[in-house]
Amino acid sequence: MSDDKALILKLKSKDETALSLVYDKYSAALYGVIIRMCKDEDAAKNLLQDTFMTIWEKSDRYDFEKGRFYTWAYRIAKNKTLNFLRKPNHLIQIEDLSVYKDRTEDVTRNIDDLKLKGTIKRLEPHHQKAIELVYFNGLTHREAHEEMNVPLGTFKSYIRQALKQLQESYVTVIAFLMILIEGIR
Repeated sequence: MSDDKALILKLKSKDETALSLVYDKYSAALYGVIIRMCKDEDAAKNLLQDTFMTIWEKSDRYDFEKGRFYTWAYRIAKNKTLNFLRKPNHLIQIEDLSVYKDRTEDVTRNIDDLKLKGTIKRLEPHHQKAIELVYFNGLTHREAHEEMNVPLGTFKSYIRQALKQLQESYVTVIAFLMILIEGIR
């Protein structure tokens, strides 16, 4: 049995020493993921703590057969951070200030979301799958290329090509939105 597997088994049996060792081993990498996403040091520290609380509470749900422990922990950290970033700003209560709310913001966001989803649907199926695995399912390039059963270099070229196509489409979307916004004003 590998040292890592033994450590995770101890964590699953709620051994506090194991949690400390897991923290020592993975906290720097997970903090790096969180800080890159939220760009707020205080929030990142809180999210890291929250991530490890979830790891502790849900460690019994980790399945060795489904993937590496780091990948499981990474997804917890990423989801916690995404949820944090999705929360509305609690300092300003937009509903109370609705007279000042930019009415074009909701329209712009909805059209932007629909257009992006439509643009992704227009990609080649292998490009769609590559984008989905990495950006929506949180897999690393190595995990995703294995999932798609293609060489790593080929997978990376799928991502590059898809992102280039999305970028080109997005420029068109921005131009369309600017015209729409000017028409609303």
